[in-house]
Amino acid sequence: MNALTQMATALTSGEIEVVDLTHTLDPDFPVIILPPEFGQCARFRMEEVSAYDHRGPAWKWHNISMSEHTGTHFDAPVHWVSGRDVANGAVDEIPTEAFIGPVCVIDCSEGAAQDDDFELTPEIIDEWEATNGRIPEDTWVLMRTDWSKRRGADYLNMREDGPHSPGPTPEAIRLLVEERGIRGFGTETVGTDAGQGMHYAPPYPAHYILHGNGRYGLQCLTGLDRLPATGAMLICPPLKIRNGTGSPLRVLALVPKGTS
Repeated sequence: MNALTQMATALTSGEIEVVDLTHTLDPDFPVIILPPEFGQCARFRMEEVSAYDHRGPAWKWHNISMSEHTGTHFDAPVHWVSGRDVANGAVDEIPTEAFIGPVCVIDCSEGAAQDDDFELTPEIIDEWEATNGRIPEDTWVLMRTDWSKRRGADYLNMREDGPHSPGPTPEAIRLLVEERGIRGFGTETVGTDAGQGMHYAPPYPAHYILHGNGRYGLQCLTGLDRLPATGAMLICPPLKIRNGTGSPLRVLALVPKGTS
């Protein structure tokens, strides 16, 4: 059997499990809130067009609207000012092979449970590699915090000085991008940066460094506690929007049976 036949057989037999890493889109799912002087991210909206009635007797369907960055979503390089001139930087231009690839999961859940502003640092990455081996080039790296188990206001965790949620330091993102050559970085929070990421140098370092180097972001992921540290495969194709800066999407992971 060739490799694709082997994979199909493994999926059919259950030897490979499919893990959904996606939140359900609904009007109540939180979106990032920016200072009032800036434009705001639109929540998900769904309007019934017909439901087997006088508006359409044999069909049911809806009109939907939302931001490119609502719910579980993909960030393309052109999303950030540092990536505006990156070649193939919009979602419709990104090579399709970028949407399927290996993934490493760094478990920061214990630290995030104790500190809402928990930071992923180079030291944590070094400790992870001492146990799991060096992060391979062109790999997705996901920061597990179990933040996705929060609901409502606790998810954004807004205070007088803005949101508080875990994220990577500039040094951690530089290590992952410049020394490990990762494909992209993903989180369970509303952005790839910490809630207080504006105070780093550069501000919002995950966005700035990832997208300036032509790398990708995933945020509002869920279920990262079901993934092994290594050995899973990520599938994350965004909608093919002309000149799109990002897109809601269904993120799936292929996981060897017994490791989820």
